[in-house]
Amino acid sequence: MFRWLFALLLSSHLAAAIAATPGEVAEGHVLREITMDGLTGESKALSSFFGRPLIINVWASYCPPCLAEMASLERLSHRFHDELTVIGVSIDDHRDRALRFLDQADTGFPHFIDHQLGVENMLGANRIPLTVLVDGSGRILHKVYGAREWDSPEALQAIRRAFGFERR
Repeated sequence: MFRWLFALLLSSHLAAAIAATPGEVAEGHVLREITMDGLTGESKALSSFFGRPLIINVWASYCPPCLAEMASLERLSHRFHDELTVIGVSIDDHRDRALRFLDQADTGFPHFIDHQLGVENMLGANRIPLTVLVDGSGRILHKVYGAREWDSPEALQAIRRAFGFERR
């Protein structure tokens, strides 16, 4: 019995280690500095967004769920425009495909493209969409894999709780 339990625990730890992306920053830790290539504007250092809460959405043009959640992220960015910043990061290889996706998505928040995979690896974006909630000091609070309706009552409550916002 003890051997079986030990083997189970060991295999779960190994599976977790294998599943982690090399260089991934875990929840509770501070993001590393990286310069992101501008897709809808100029290139910026990730740290230029620190100082207030940040929501990073990682997406790709070939990902239908990524497109499906963009409208709710846009509404969320308007709802909390005084309290937080929303940015998008494309993991596409081709800028033109990412720009066509953004034509369909019709968002106003800034988007970047991750040609070097630095953001993708740091956030652990081995599945997309990935949305990361980051506090004002650059510390990862939560990673959410999969599409969500980001302005639903449940999501708004979770965001308020994560960032400590008053009812809005």
